[in-house]
Amino acid sequence: MSVEHLPPSGRELVEQARGLADVFEKHARASEQLRRPTDEAIRALRESDILRMMVPEAYGGLGLDMDTFVEVVLILAEADASLSWITSFYTEHNWMFSLFPESFQRAFFADRDFVLAPAAIAPNGGAEPVEGGFRLSGRWSWATGVMHGEWAIVGGIVPREDGVIDGRFFALDQADLRVEDVWFVDGMAGTGSNDVLIDELLVPEERSVSIQEACEGRAPGAAIHDGLLYRTPMFPLLATAAAMPVIGQARRHVREFGERMKQRRLMGGALQADSATAQVTLADVEVGAHGAELLLRDAVRELCARRDRATRTDRARLRARIATAVHRARDVIDTIARASGASAHRLDSPIQRALRDANTMTGHVVFDLPATYQMHGRALLGREPELPFV
Repeated sequence: MSVEHLPPSGRELVEQARGLADVFEKHARASEQLRRPTDEAIRALRESDILRMMVPEAYGGLGLDMDTFVEVVLILAEADASLSWITSFYTEHNWMFSLFPESFQRAFFADRDFVLAPAAIAPNGGAEPVEGGFRLSGRWSWATGVMHGEWAIVGGIVPREDGVIDGRFFALDQADLRVEDVWFVDGMAGTGSNDVLIDELLVPEERSVSIQEACEGRAPGAAIHDGLLYRTPMFPLLATAAAMPVIGQARRHVREFGERMKQRRLMGGALQADSATAQVTLADVEVGAHGAELLLRDAVRELCARRDRATRTDRARLRARIATAVHRARDVIDTIARASGASAHRLDSPIQRALRDANTMTGHVVFDLPATYQMHGRALLGREPELPFV
């Protein structure tokens, strides 16, 4: 993938991303201190066309594919991890709304071409079937984007007599949720990813979609919309959305580390750039960051080639490769921080924030290396992954 091969609208979004990245960089520290994105950063995001990227053209969106998604978010990721994370997930969540039943989609997109929506997708809630829909209750953590949210998506388990796990996503007006301020964290503080609570909310059937069908790229939206994007398995796409902020940060800090080396003098007066140890470190992190990005891009290429033909084995392999890319990028940032001296840990230094953000991002459930490697290893041995949703 490259910017030159994107459609004209994709190249336009890349240019918009470059301008938005300047805004994100200016608001990175303020967002961290507020423990949510600044209103100014969100306003600039709304004024761009980026959140329309994955919305179907039928609803006024751009209907662009994952190649544009990757290029745009990686640019934003160099500016700030938290604000690019918000953007990546807001974009992906607009795509998720396009997977729901057509009757809901038509009403939902009738007066908008994108929405700001968190998605707490872990099926932590209970959804009791009732006439015409479900009665939903529960508490969900990690609701990225909730502080500026308008709608939301949450996951829930619907009880079945046969014992089969029936997970569903539910689309909700955020006015029906209660937000609890719990986001006191040392990394990714600028995302404002607080908890949401729901107590016996009646949700119509049309505002729900099967998690399993979304995992397999065969949710209702796959039949409604022509674009291959809407037949893309959800979890590899979600993993891609979550991976780009740390990979973009690694890319940025490798570049800036090299520039600082040309100016930084060590004890005794020698330039760090003349140190053989520093030269080896720079080469190590450059290769590491490049390799992490290539792993991600290769996984995206395979995902786009397979779409809804991807088996559970395929999806397990893609998840493992993306998780590996994220951990390698985190290690690059850690190495740079350790090689940058004590001044890198001043609160006004972007590298200390990048390190804290990277450590937090790698804690995301989709990047749990032992779990993803076991899932991949089982698949390599011809055994079904144990997790219900892959």
